[in-house]
Amino acid sequence: MNSNLYLIYGLDNFLIELEVKKIIKDTDPINIVTYNLDNNLIEDILDDAETISLFSQTKTIIIKNSNIFTTKKNDLEQDIKKLESYLNNSNPDTVIIFIAETEKLDERKKICKLMNQFGNVIKVETPKNLTKFITNYFNEYKIEIDCINLLVERVGNNLGILTQEINKLKIYKDDNLVITKEDILDVTSKNIQPDMYYFIDCIINRNLDKALELYKELRIFNEEPIAIISLLANKFRMMYQAKLLIQKGYTINDIASNLGSHPYPVKLAIEKGREYSRELLLTYIEKLADLDLNIKSGKIDKDLGLELFILSV
Repeated sequence: MNSNLYLIYGLDNFLIELEVKKIIKDTDPINIVTYNLDNNLIEDILDDAETISLFSQTKTIIIKNSNIFTTKKNDLEQDIKKLESYLNNSNPDTVIIFIAETEKLDERKKICKLMNQFGNVIKVETPKNLTKFITNYFNEYKIEIDCINLLVERVGNNLGILTQEINKLKIYKDDNLVITKEDILDVTSKNIQPDMYYFIDCIINRNLDKALELYKELRIFNEEPIAIISLLANKFRMMYQAKLLIQKGYTINDIASNLGSHPYPVKLAIEKGREYSRELLLTYIEKLADLDLNIKSGKIDKDLGLELFILSV
């Protein structure tokens, strides 16, 4: 296995960035080059990998959108044979980090088999226990469960935002290692984006004026339609899964562990999910999946597509 070759994949950008930072933590930024396989040809990148750095004996190359390892296609046609040849005989003075935003790799591909043979393949996954993740991220700082619940309630369960707020709390407390509710209320920024469950209620109940108003608010917060579709789908999916599991006798904590979530969002999903049938929730999950595909394949404009979804429910 070559310690200079890495393939990091998963759906959470924040966790991918954490893994990259672990690898490059001792590397001078001047020796780091970033490429994108949607914009750069792999042969040009490999030429760079074979070239000696002007500033150091070693260099690090980060390659984003490495869809050559997945079932997806890059915008540019890539010469996979050249990469296969490089993996068999890579430059020991160049670290290459491939990044693929995907749930799984296409293990049938020869390039994936070679990467498994010669490199380090790292899959990042959302932590199943968010409470444990938060506790661990605070390190030596002490925080009680009710304070963790308050933190999640205020800022949400997005890992990037959570860690940003945790870092603010650490700086604020300095050598005082106990985090209190007052600290959280004084320091953290409350997520003031529209309530996604209220957004869903407005859509399903055909309160179209309010639904479109909330959609425009989300756009003001620079939320992309694709991201809004993902948020909606995640809420519908959590309501659907929580409804199934609660009917099987699972507790809120059991469901949170199964879904890799914090108990508070699960509690909300259970409460909101009672208002809708499983069939209805599944219908909207499927509609959003189709919409996501149609936008990404260029069949419909992203803003128009989401507005039509809201109006057609």
